[in-house]
Amino acid sequence: MKPVKDAKKYAKTLISMVGLEGMPQALTELTVVDQLMEKSPEFRSLLLSPLFPAADREKALKSVAEKLKLSATVLNFLTHLASLRVIAGLAEITRAATVIYLEKKKRSRATVLSPVALSTAHLDRLKAALKKLTDRDIDIEYVMDPSLLGGVLVKVGSTMYDSSIKGQLRLLKEDLIKG
Repeated sequence: MKPVKDAKKYAKTLISMVGLEGMPQALTELTVVDQLMEKSPEFRSLLLSPLFPAADREKALKSVAEKLKLSATVLNFLTHLASLRVIAGLAEITRAATVIYLEKKKRSRATVLSPVALSTAHLDRLKAALKKLTDRDIDIEYVMDPSLLGGVLVKVGSTMYDSSIKGQLRLLKEDLIKG
């Protein structure tokens, strides 16, 4: 799939439509619709194909919105994206909107990878350390990755903090090669 040219522009449009207070709900609703598009090739085809008239796309979106209990604003936004034929980039637009929203709320999202489940105490300590490091409140997304030998891998924005054994061995190898 080709990337949406102006994902940031559409994300800003969404934020102006729903406001900062409505963004968490809107992002959740858009994620649900995006997942539906991934799971149902028929629905995706209906929204993307030029063979279907705009009225059919709008009718399908209204039906889905009713079943999923989507807000009217999100329905209008999805209808707008479908009419512009950029709804294929909904995931990218949602990601851009999330980044802008978190930036405005002075929050960041961290992805934490570890080979074993971390206790809530460890996650709280990690969250506090990341807050001190980034000067922002942190939302943690936790992912178990058994391919890591030990330690954790943390990604905040585009910054990666690697305290995994694999990462430490790689650094040691580079030091030994340098001499």
